[in-house]
Amino acid sequence: MTLCRRSSAAFGVVALLALSTGCGHPPPSGGVSAASPPMQTAVGPVPGPPRDMASLVNPYANDRTAMTEGRQLFVRFNCSGCHGGRAGGGMGPSLRDVDWIYGSGDAQLFSSIAEGRAHGMPSWQPLLTADQMWKLTTYIKSLRTSNEPQAPSGE
Repeated sequence: MTLCRRSSAAFGVVALLALSTGCGHPPPSGGVSAASPPMQTAVGPVPGPPRDMASLVNPYANDRTAMTEGRQLFVRFNCSGCHGGRAGGGMGPSLRDVDWIYGSGDAQLFSSIAEGRAHGMPSWQPLLTADQMWKLTTYIKSLRTSNEPQAPSGE
């Protein structure tokens, strides 16, 4: 019985020493820290008081050139990876629907692209200019209309 107690005590001392040697010291060269990296951008709507979305005006509303450029951005940034090749939905929601959770106005679409949304939509504000996000908005607004660039056949 005393041998078992001595072994347990020795194990406890060794374990305590092993755990305490790393406390307060930086990780060895090439090691990683357990600290999480600082958050750079929020995913989803930014908390705080609501912003006046009515003040955001799409400078490219109904501009056919912007619609085409928006379609090119949609393809280039692989929006179709989630929303489908013609924005009909996939892993992400259809952008061809009439009813949208976060609103279908230009300002709401711009906000969804810029800020991202919960459950998968990333914030594109760090990668796209406001100009590009407005062109994407203009393309999305053109879906299901006679102005849609490269519309799928049958619509």
